Amino acid sequence: MIHRRHALLAAALSLATLLPRASFAADPKTLRIGYQKSSTLIALLKQDGSLEKALAPLGVGLTWHEFTSGLPVMEALNAGQIDLSADVADTVPIFAQAANARITYVAQEAASPGAQAIVVGSDSAIKSVADLKGRKVAVTKGAGSHYLLLAALKAEGIPFKAITPAYITPADGRTALASGGVEAWVAWDPFLSAAELQSGARILEDGTGLSLYKRYYLASDEYAAQRGDVLNIVFAKLRETGAWVKANPDEAATRLGALWKLDPAIVAKANARRTYVVEPVTREGLSEQQTIADAFRSEGLLPRPVDASSLGIWAPTKS
Repeated sequence: MIHRRHALLAAALSLATLLPRASFAADPKTLRIGYQKSSTLIALLKQDGSLEKALAPLGVGLTWHEFTSGLPVMEALNAGQIDLSADVADTVPIFAQAANARITYVAQEAASPGAQAIVVGSDSAIKSVADLKGRKVAVTKGAGSHYLLLAALKAEGIPFKAITPAYITPADGRTALASGGVEAWVAWDPFLSAAELQSGARILEDGTGLSLYKRYYLASDEYAAQRGDVLNIVFAKLRETGAWVKANPDEAATRLGALWKLDPAIVAKANARRTYVVEPVTREGLSEQQTIADAFRSEGLLPRPVDASSLGIWAPTKS
């Protein structure tokens, strides 16, 4: 059922390219932001109201739109239902691009390779990635963790078909690992830190040397082209908030723990693995995006080849 849900999301994203798009110009005084519950920096900005205050001199207000995962955010962005997306994993823009989405990179969070990992139970006999051959591994299809699994297996010379993937959500993956339904699970934070601290999960391999795990902020092409003044403010507030999280780890963990209903210790561990360094996207910096696209294409998971560097890139104005 979960596998079918991901297939439907991909189909919906493709369908969105055929639908008429609503223009943001219908309400130029409102910025519509799509986010996920775990969108760290946007969650903090939404909570404290500082982005609204920063945009007020431009006469621009905000509306907030929550989604369950990155692909529906991209669908809404392409369909003209939102103007800007909070951070999504590196794989998400690639799947959106494969569906001809008209989107532009706005910012990235610098690489955080340790924020996702392949994990096993504390008493598992599996000691290395090579031991995954012939095993059942839980992974979220199309997520950054999916690419990490592909890259880790490739590094060991193991074809993907040598394992049995179980395409399930992060919450279901943790349950499956604990119950013995799968023998390994590929997770990202804060799910990763929660599994370590609450269930004793053991990291087999994280993304170091395998996957950069950048997270990207994107806007519709039209919004990026016409409202650079708004995006400049958003970029500055994201950068400021990211620096604040790293400078104030305990307070950040307490605030986010309350928002996410998680033990602050879990949030603190997860945040320690993320850089939260917000920076401009460059054409050269998208090199791993192409590697990711090629890896998914070779596994038959993308409907067509993708030139990852061909999406638009917005750059903040230097002041």
